[in-house]
Amino acid sequence: MKSNPFVVLVFLLFTGVLLAQSSPKAVLFTIDEKPYFTDEFVRVYNKNIDLVKDESQKDLNQYLELFVAYKLKITKANKLGLQNGQQYISELKSYRSQLAKNYTSDSKVTKALIEEGYNRMQKEVKAAHILIMCDENAAPVDTLKAYNQILEIRKKIISGADFDEMALQYSQDPSAKENKGELGYFSAFRMVYPFETAAYTTKIGNVSQPVRTKFGYHLLKVLDVRDNRGEVTVAHIMVLKPQDATPEANTKSKSTIQDIYAKLKQGERFETLATQFSEDKNSAPRGGVLPRFASGQLSSEVFENVAFRLNNPGDYSEPFESQFGWHIVKLIEKHPIKKLEEMERELDAKIKKDERSRIITNTLTTKLRNKYKIVRNEKLYAKIKETVTDKYYTSEWKMPEIGKDFTSELFKIENKSVLGTEFLNELNTKQKAKLTIKPVGKLVDYVYNNFVDNQLNTYYNDNLEGEFPEFANIVEEYRDGLLLFDLMEKEIWNKAKQDTTGLKKFFEANQANYQWKKRVQVITASSTKENFAKEAKKMLKSDIKADAIKEKLNTKETVNIMIKESTYEDGAADMPKNINFKLGLGEVYKDGDHFYVNKTIEVLPAGNKKLDEVKGKVINDYQQYLEENWVSELKKEFRVTVNNQVFEQLKASMKK
Repeated sequence: MKSNPFVVLVFLLFTGVLLAQSSPKAVLFTIDEKPYFTDEFVRVYNKNIDLVKDESQKDLNQYLELFVAYKLKITKANKLGLQNGQQYISELKSYRSQLAKNYTSDSKVTKALIEEGYNRMQKEVKAAHILIMCDENAAPVDTLKAYNQILEIRKKIISGADFDEMALQYSQDPSAKENKGELGYFSAFRMVYPFETAAYTTKIGNVSQPVRTKFGYHLLKVLDVRDNRGEVTVAHIMVLKPQDATPEANTKSKSTIQDIYAKLKQGERFETLATQFSEDKNSAPRGGVLPRFASGQLSSEVFENVAFRLNNPGDYSEPFESQFGWHIVKLIEKHPIKKLEEMERELDAKIKKDERSRIITNTLTTKLRNKYKIVRNEKLYAKIKETVTDKYYTSEWKMPEIGKDFTSELFKIENKSVLGTEFLNELNTKQKAKLTIKPVGKLVDYVYNNFVDNQLNTYYNDNLEGEFPEFANIVEEYRDGLLLFDLMEKEIWNKAKQDTTGLKKFFEANQANYQWKKRVQVITASSTKENFAKEAKKMLKSDIKADAIKEKLNTKETVNIMIKESTYEDGAADMPKNINFKLGLGEVYKDGDHFYVNKTIEVLPAGNKKLDEVKGKVINDYQQYLEENWVSELKKEFRVTVNNQVFEQLKASMKK
């Protein structure tokens, strides 16, 4: 081949064709020499094609025009420096941070935690506990002391001591003095994760081994397990317990709730009675309706049990007493547990807010330590360690002067150097956390390990675009979208709103697009009762005003008639039935549950709309007009060159 130039040339040409065909992208067009590639065009086209309603925009030639116009606008936005705006930078950072969460967690671990949480949600556990408090960062000697104390209590219980009495005597949970440690029924995600795990893995009647949580050490006794009752939406009428709580006052409260119950039995509406008489000021204006709840979410087990015993929507209870007062509860809706696939997003969100998230974070961190090998500068680390004294525990430690001794590299992650000064600053910041780990050398090791983990996660997060092309694409699309919004607001939307002269000229030039059809002005009276609608008709016939009709037919307690005066355009979707385009009064007619009567008081001919009557639509049309002309100007401002050969090849391949 070296001896035959022709063969060499053919080989190179053929190789070039093969490379072009196998390449994932080629330059489709340039704007001022900046290339835009086929892969982005295809990806965006395929992503948006199902959202496009205008069939012409599905045409590849038309879509290329739109795509070029889009990139021209982004080019203009960058030229104006909009990418440097603080609000833009902040919004983009916030969005990227939210999106990154999907790439900084272990999907297998997350899936396992979702399934575990869902399986646990099928049951509700009733448990009691004993707590010996111990801070998360307590010194080993204090941690051991708390552990030995809880272990000693457990031995007493196993030997026959009563759990309730032990809770009353030893538990440092303030509520134990009242409830002897009993927590009622609860399901998954209601307690801290280690406590929940103990509750779901301890048999009924048994006492768990000591359980460590952020609050300290617990002993947990499982009292009962039942099927999860799901959630329920109810309304209630409440008469509060009187503050003086005398027998006479209590009798009066009970008598009041009994009177309300009698009214219900007579057929009066629950919602009306709740609004009028319920002393729960939060729910009364909503007809007594409470936010939906599950077992253990309210502070009254009595109330929950009554609510869950109701079977059918509309059923209501007899009056009953709780620690807060007297209630009548009406069932609105029962919400059984959804299927796993319906709850995955909800459970994923719960896990991210829950202590379980540490498991996911730790799993990722372990992977990152394997992915990026950390080699520490032991000499520099030892020198930093020597500077930290016991004054650290009292926040009196002073950082050494930053000189060349500490500015060298402590460790490296790929191509990123982490300096000794950065770790010194971390030590100084963590001093405020009042860590109690001893001796001080172990404390420094603890801070260092967390520092390395944070640096690994930060590096990984900062380089997600290089790790995941789809992540880079989504962030790029959002970046362009934000820029485009800011640009359109600056160049088109605000201009259309503020340019009153231009708007008026545009409106006058396009008056034919803004026309009224024939219209009618109507007074409509409606009622659920035919006799009131007929009475309203008589009064309308006598030209009695709407306010006078309502005053005559309505009472303080009951609204019997509603009156509405509106103007309708011929063919309008909201126009009442039986409207005649001539003056006069119609007949009473029924539509659904209501009776209506219409009185036509004015018929308006078709004609030109005034600018004030249609200003919103005119502004929208004017914006579109300005944008079309603006894109033409952008094509003059920037040089666009389309590679037609590549585009024709692309069209052929996309049509296959």
